Amino acid sequence: MINRLLVAVMALALGVLSLPLAMGAQEGKAGKVARIGRLSPLSAETDRPNLEAFRKGLRELGWVEGRSFTIESRFADGQPERLPELAAELIRQRVDLILTGSTPGALAAKKATGTIPIVMVTTGDPVRDGLVASLARPGGNVTGVTALGQALDMKRLELIKEAVPGVTRVAVLVDPDSYYTAPFLKEKDVAARRLGVELRMLEVHDADTLEKVLATATAERVGALMVQTNANFITHRNRIVAGIAKSRLPAVYGDRTFVDAGGLMFYGASLATMYGDAAVYADRILKGARPADLPVEQPTKLELVLNRKTARTLGLTLPPAMLARVDHMVER
Repeated sequence: MINRLLVAVMALALGVLSLPLAMGAQEGKAGKVARIGRLSPLSAETDRPNLEAFRKGLRELGWVEGRSFTIESRFADGQPERLPELAAELIRQRVDLILTGSTPGALAAKKATGTIPIVMVTTGDPVRDGLVASLARPGGNVTGVTALGQALDMKRLELIKEAVPGVTRVAVLVDPDSYYTAPFLKEKDVAARRLGVELRMLEVHDADTLEKVLATATAERVGALMVQTNANFITHRNRIVAGIAKSRLPAVYGDRTFVDAGGLMFYGASLATMYGDAAVYADRILKGARPADLPVEQPTKLELVLNRKTARTLGLTLPPAMLARVDHMVER
């Protein structure tokens, strides 16, 4: 009896002694509190869901904000030209890792440091853009998740043609200053021939030129729109969606938030999932893994999101085959 009691007491003591070790298990190297720098092209409000998905991913891996990690954020508010300055600020804060959104953000961070690990979440092509040597072997201080958005642009054009079968002319709203515009322009003629439509590029320099651009689309008898993804458009998404609603043109978007704001259709990767995956990269790197050894991942699931109310307002009767592929139906 005494021996059993002694064993129980010793087990309890060992459990208590091991508790601080368990609590500190997610504190990265040498038990330090990890400092993560967030570099976003968006505003704090617009970026909140992305950052919360990243935080949630870390929590699920056992990290505790304020005790095992902190986040120092810098937001460009839809002005990508500010990203290099903001990246430099994060480096001066001596962060242990930088989490970037967008290709311009990842490029700004990489130019600012060759030693601090960078985890990117981007829709660009990181090999073409010089961020990594290859997806399988990044080879530097950058790794993360990419949706390869140029290929998705082609698929979005296919979807808007499927939604509006008789359309012969599609306008693409582009920001001429966006990093993503030039690669798309190189491929647009191939896409137009394959789909049998005429693509009309309409430049939107800022939200104030939107009304004039949409008037041009209406005058030229455009049958549908595609809105290219960039930080400036996302920042002004409510105004863009409202303007397109007045033109009564069906549109497909490259960011889910447009559909939540009343836009017709989105196709692409879930940013919440991508930022959750980014948390896995951060976890591994802060525990000692090298970015160079962690292959860049692509999303395994792409989403088709449709706004039912907007479809009804436009009088669209969508093909049953398309409706069967819808992953999320927005009702508002």
